[in-house]
Amino acid sequence: MAAVEREDHRQRQVVFACGMSSSSRYQSRPKVLAVRFGKRRRAALAACSSTRRRRRRVTDSDAAVTGDASSSWASLPEDLVDLIACRVLAVDLLDYVRFRAVCPHWRSSTASPRGRGIVDRRFHPRRWMMLPEGHGLYPGHGKLRGFVRFFNLSTGAFVRVHLPLFRDHCVLDSIDGLLLLQRDHDTAARLLNPFTGDILDFPPLETLLPYVGSQTSQGRWFYIRHVNATSMNVSADGVVSLMIFGGSCWSKIVFATSREQRWRVSSYFVDQYSSPLSFQGKIYVLRSTDCYAKPEILEIGPPQLLQGKEELWMPPPRSIAKCPLPCSSDKTGINYPYLAECGTEMMVVSMTNNFNKLLVHRVADLMLGRAVPVTRIGGNCLFIDRRKLYVSSKAFPTIVDDTIVFYSMQKRMLAQYHLSSGTILPATNIPNAEDAGPSPCSIISHIYTCCYREKWNKGQIAFRGGNNRWRVKSKWRTGA
Repeated sequence: MAAVEREDHRQRQVVFACGMSSSSRYQSRPKVLAVRFGKRRRAALAACSSTRRRRRRVTDSDAAVTGDASSSWASLPEDLVDLIACRVLAVDLLDYVRFRAVCPHWRSSTASPRGRGIVDRRFHPRRWMMLPEGHGLYPGHGKLRGFVRFFNLSTGAFVRVHLPLFRDHCVLDSIDGLLLLQRDHDTAARLLNPFTGDILDFPPLETLLPYVGSQTSQGRWFYIRHVNATSMNVSADGVVSLMIFGGSCWSKIVFATSREQRWRVSSYFVDQYSSPLSFQGKIYVLRSTDCYAKPEILEIGPPQLLQGKEELWMPPPRSIAKCPLPCSSDKTGINYPYLAECGTEMMVVSMTNNFNKLLVHRVADLMLGRAVPVTRIGGNCLFIDRRKLYVSSKAFPTIVDDTIVFYSMQKRMLAQYHLSSGTILPATNIPNAEDAGPSPCSIISHIYTCCYREKWNKGQIAFRGGNNRWRVKSKWRTGA
């Protein structure tokens, strides 16, 4: 009797599994369904097992082929691996790091960037820029949990790096992708490679206080920490030197090496210089003594050792060319010239006729006496303000090639000038920069903010409100 009840219960389970009611008049079918279901299940399992066996055989053979291929790649000669690595490193440091991570042989055949991230220019992340997050989320803010984001101006790639040292450091400038920092408690200047973690210490900024005029304590620090351009050089024996072009109230160039205890200043004044640009280890500026004269392009070389002494000195600037247009004329009106880097070349960007026309000249052409404006800049876009950046139009879909992004004071908007057509259009979807709405904002606004160091290092966005003051640790960061 118990066996019958168990069989009846088993039949009900099969019936329910097939979607039938237990009161159905087809009481004789569950056994048949159960048998058929069992056969189908066994056939399906057999098919799956055979498929697994076939897949296993294919996978094993593929693995053998893959193993042979990978072993052949891993057995490349060291000189060939090193040659490929040099080609990769010439494009991007992070691609080089990924290249070395492929296998132990490739890693041992190439130079490690760790420990050389500052003294070896090959390992500078030249095209990487720290991203301003907006909302006042400066590097070191608690909500960022120690992470800082960077983006590549040529590829559009973004990476996030854990840099806990920003708890007591602030950013002053960026040179070839390296970050110039100030440590809060002792004002020590430091160079950081954010991708290798290498740090190089320089003298404290407080050693510059004797060179600042009679100002209030807060005002003196404003002049010292305000940076307009920074250039670095590495000597043959690995000594790194820095040159800093300060704010408009600074009258001299500041320089020091990593082996010195204090900063030095140049013996000449720079009070008539404008538009400083760091380019290939030197600083270039414009000097105009007469508004109707063409501004000179001056080159300020790196500090040098005095003969027979171990003391550095700054050689005087030398004139290399003149701008094609005067600062003011009846034909073009007021001219605002800027020096800018674009690829491997230095350009002069002239804004004339109340910012309605922009002209771009190569400095190399001006040095040869040719003043022919260019209408193409290699598919790049120039961002012009206190700092000048060039961005590849292939990296970001909203950036147009062969254009210049600048702030038009006449139209009060972030404008985009097309060199080929001579037309000016809004660079963003906000017609008036002063009436900028809430976030999110376009990548163009983030890149343009990088031209404003005083907003870039505080996690602010240009034309999005907020002042240029630190909300925290203002006692140690005034002017930065």
